[in-house]
Amino acid sequence: MLNENNNDKNKELSNVHIAYFPGHMAKTRRMIGEKYGLIDIVYEVIDARIPFSSKIKDIYNIIGNKPKILIMTKKDLCDLKVTNEWIKYYENLGNHVLLVDLNNGNDYEKIIKLTHELMSDVQERRKEKSLKDKEIRALVVGIPNVGKSTLINRMCKRKVANVGNNPGVTKELNWLRTHSDILLLDTPGILWPKLDQGEVALNLAAFTAIKQEILPSDEVAIHILKKLSDYYPTILENLYGIKKVNDENILMAYEEIAKKIGAMKNNEVDYEKVSLKIINDIKLEHIKGITFDRK
Repeated sequence: MLNENNNDKNKELSNVHIAYFPGHMAKTRRMIGEKYGLIDIVYEVIDARIPFSSKIKDIYNIIGNKPKILIMTKKDLCDLKVTNEWIKYYENLGNHVLLVDLNNGNDYEKIIKLTHELMSDVQERRKEKSLKDKEIRALVVGIPNVGKSTLINRMCKRKVANVGNNPGVTKELNWLRTHSDILLLDTPGILWPKLDQGEVALNLAAFTAIKQEILPSDEVAIHILKKLSDYYPTILENLYGIKKVNDENILMAYEEIAKKIGAMKNNEVDYEKVSLKIINDIKLEHIKGITFDRK
């Protein structure tokens, strides 16, 4: 729980190795390897609000040299100015990048269009041999809770993948047919064996890419408050009535939020209730226009 020693605890977090590699994630990697020869193209899905933290660090150990589209989801929730800087960064590294809002409109059609463009050489060679166009097999891969299932449902134009606001919804690898000559291989969310960077681990926890039990809720909530304070002070003030959050005033900040949301009991702050309120404000998408990763 949050207390007067919490500042020291936060400072130590950057040196902590957080082990989070459930068996189904290791199994997923093995199964992808088994189906590697069937895959034509890879859709790597990341969260536009954490475009660095949500990217699989050893992705090329999984997908090799397959053509890849880096799909940034949650366009409607991110800070477009900051996220666009990351798009340029990844494009400069040679990536094909698409920023999409899967909840509205037909943004997913941009993925279909680019897929056919990247596979055009393959299809042209088939035509030269008098073969019909190949049904393109696309691997959909990413860490938990970045929108893979929503993407698949949009492309299939029906609910074929379970959507949830918690990591670990998808459990198995499944081939799913779309209406655009693309066959999708849905996969459970993958993380790397150790989250060596405290900042990355906190960002993942803040956006529910790892289970809430992995890190103490107060550490995650404090991380969110500090990010809002540093980058989005107007959001912080409008939402919680606080102008600045730092190591010196965190207990005072909690008290102010507790009063605002009715989390005081016998003049004592219910720290857990405040922490969960802050975390849920992001999880339930009450806070929009934010990107925590910075170049």
